[in-house]
Amino acid sequence: MNPLMTPTPHSHAGAGHFAGFCKSYVPPVGLFDEMEEPDGSVRPHWLMFSTLLDDLGAKELQRRWETARQLIHDNGVTYNVYGDPAGMDRPWNLDAIPMVFDPVEWGRLETALVQRARLLDLILADVYGPQRLLREGLLPPELVFAHRGFLRAMHGVTPPQGRWLHMYAADVARSADGKLWVIADRTQAPSGAGYALENRLVISRALPDVFRDCRVRRLALFFRTMREMLENLAPQNKENPRIVLLTPGPFNETYFEHAYLARYLGYALVEGGDLTVRDNRVFLKTLGGLQQVDVILRRQDDEFCDPLELRTDSALGIAGLVQAVRSGNVTMANALGTGLLECPALMMFLPRLCRHLLGEELRLPSAGTYWCGDATARSHVLANLQRMVIKPTFLNPHRGGEVVFGEGLSGEGLSALRERILASPRDFVGEEQVTLSTAPVFVDGHVKARHVVLRAHLIGAGDGYSMMPGGLTRFSAAADSMIVSMQRGGGSKDTWISSTGPLDTFSLLAPAGQVIEISRSGGDLPSRVADNLYWLGRYTERAEAVARLARGIAARLPDQNFETSPELPVLFTTLIHHAIHDGIPEPGTRPEEWLARVLLDDQYPHGLQATLTAVYRTASLVRDRISIDTWRIINRISQDLPGHPAPRDLGGQLNDIIPGLDRLILTFAAFGGLAMESMTRGFAWRFLDMGRRIERALATVSLLRGALLSETEREGPLLEAILEIADSSMTYRRRYMATLQVGPVLDLLLADASNPRCVAFQLDRLAEHLHELPPTEVSAGLPMHSAIAALQGTDMRRVAEVDEEGHRAGLELLLNSLSKTLHSISDAISQGYLSHAVTSRQLAAANRWGN
Repeated sequence: MNPLMTPTPHSHAGAGHFAGFCKSYVPPVGLFDEMEEPDGSVRPHWLMFSTLLDDLGAKELQRRWETARQLIHDNGVTYNVYGDPAGMDRPWNLDAIPMVFDPVEWGRLETALVQRARLLDLILADVYGPQRLLREGLLPPELVFAHRGFLRAMHGVTPPQGRWLHMYAADVARSADGKLWVIADRTQAPSGAGYALENRLVISRALPDVFRDCRVRRLALFFRTMREMLENLAPQNKENPRIVLLTPGPFNETYFEHAYLARYLGYALVEGGDLTVRDNRVFLKTLGGLQQVDVILRRQDDEFCDPLELRTDSALGIAGLVQAVRSGNVTMANALGTGLLECPALMMFLPRLCRHLLGEELRLPSAGTYWCGDATARSHVLANLQRMVIKPTFLNPHRGGEVVFGEGLSGEGLSALRERILASPRDFVGEEQVTLSTAPVFVDGHVKARHVVLRAHLIGAGDGYSMMPGGLTRFSAAADSMIVSMQRGGGSKDTWISSTGPLDTFSLLAPAGQVIEISRSGGDLPSRVADNLYWLGRYTERAEAVARLARGIAARLPDQNFETSPELPVLFTTLIHHAIHDGIPEPGTRPEEWLARVLLDDQYPHGLQATLTAVYRTASLVRDRISIDTWRIINRISQDLPGHPAPRDLGGQLNDIIPGLDRLILTFAAFGGLAMESMTRGFAWRFLDMGRRIERALATVSLLRGALLSETEREGPLLEAILEIADSSMTYRRRYMATLQVGPVLDLLLADASNPRCVAFQLDRLAEHLHELPPTEVSAGLPMHSAIAALQGTDMRRVAEVDEEGHRAGLELLLNSLSKTLHSISDAISQGYLSHAVTSRQLAAANRWGN
């Protein structure tokens, strides 16, 4: 018999409970534990999982989990934490041990939450319609008309199919007696479904055999139902509706999920600036023109959606959106105004509203809720203040309103809270504190107990709702904390419900018989996305250019010095001008220290570290437009260089810097290879490549300006270094053997259009891209082909000649002309295609090569 089947002697004081993977697991006394019975035995629905994990062993679980954590990192799964000193992008905290639910209990939970979703939808239909509940006194008018979530602009609107609540999520907790309670309703733009899907992907890869043997129900059917529901909401173009996912942008805490869902569902990820309203219709602004939008899946709160009729100080919304919705020309999911239901005081009235609207008892109760605007409820709250959780009735960022735990207040604090409640009773809600259940969490190789809350997700389907056969389980950061929040350092779990019948095999792929319109268009690119891709190309190429120049210097430092190697000061001056603009280092400064500062110290806004940060940030803005492999390459960039050493240790990092630069250059080569071989030749690829071409040409011009305008004592080693930095050494040697002269080097790097590192090659590619883009007045006037012809017709031997002072005036004129041409092309792209885009990314213009 498996040792898990035989409980060992159990003590509530904390002795070992049973053999196996969690033999050290000690749940708190007096609470409900999801895995263990009070006598220490494993609950039946956990038994298969615990047996399989016991067979796996702790070491193998640890090994697999390290691989899984690397997958989370490579996929860039993050959760933005506002004000985090470590940076906003916090890696997603996923536990190795899933939350296992009893399938019978899950069925009861689904039935109860489907009832709750139907009830909430009916409440919305009444509040924004006939308002009988208000007139009959079943719902206090103060909770509606005083709530900023009640959108008067939506009163009288009937959404398509009469449904307001298309997606709904409930936070469900279990108390010490084992009963499930709803502690919060999420109705505006409920998050978590995308993270639940990513959790499933990671866990199923880490534990494929355990996942299979436990017969865990799949999630694909839920997302297929979501797509079908959204398609059916389209007011027009029902055969092929255009659906977009509206996000507040990359600074939103769940932006990763927005990009992930958009890519998974096949929708365009848009911000408010990507959309416009014309004639009461919503359009997506693309380089190919305006394209009408039929359905908006929003991840943006109500009040930020329209600055004309909702929140006037919001820059996130679309002016005129509410009128377009009222006209029936676009459907919002969820409908505008659903944020009203997130008022915590509403829970107090749900039982009687359920009886009135559905003729049923509420199947799943809410946590004991008492709105202080009601005299009886207020008396109860004040009499039991010490064991209450006090919440603001109306969540208003301008008024503050934090959640207060009565048990944590002193006598003076309780008195002050009592006075606040009495001064404005309707602004406060008291809730009975639910003592959350615990579940096992894998922490540092050991299994520990943490408090958990489940977020269950439902989607409108037919006349009712369908619930995801899983969900996002979250756990507290510490054993003694009842606060379950990702913002407070908590984590998440995959949620498993085993199938009692055949496993479904649904896929998001279209059925074989479905008619799909063939499309080869690449013109549906929003201008904002084009702007981000353009600057992603520029930043990646800029970082590579700095890395190549720095590697050329670093490789020569160990065996040479400034006195005996005149090329080193020239290369150093060029690098510092690019990255720091501080001129030549002071005499006596160690070159290794300066080099390390340029590369690793992020106090320099144009150094390598700052540029790499810009690469990552810009790539994160177009996550839905780049492949997983491309994102993994971007994600590797931060690993290719050593960390930020203390200033006194910077010079000693040279041995680590050179291999790091080698890896970094290979990473950028992989990025360029994927861009060339994997991206379709649409507008997205063209803007990414145009950014790369402009930056590469500017980098070459800048390198030659810094190195060759003045004749040096020994130019052979300098020319060799230039060819190496420009990745053209082999081509030069094959053509000219070992004879190093300035003229042939200039011809290879400036005029030879067969060399992918040559300026003429970049100009040729830019001309091709501009020809394929929609013409603009600015771009049409660029003399691209004449500039290429003039460059290729230049005699580089004459350009290389020096005057009496050792200066190459002809080269300076040529480089100035090329720099002006490249800047004109850059300006034409920005003015012609990107002029409306977010200006923050234009800051790179201040660091143009050659200025």
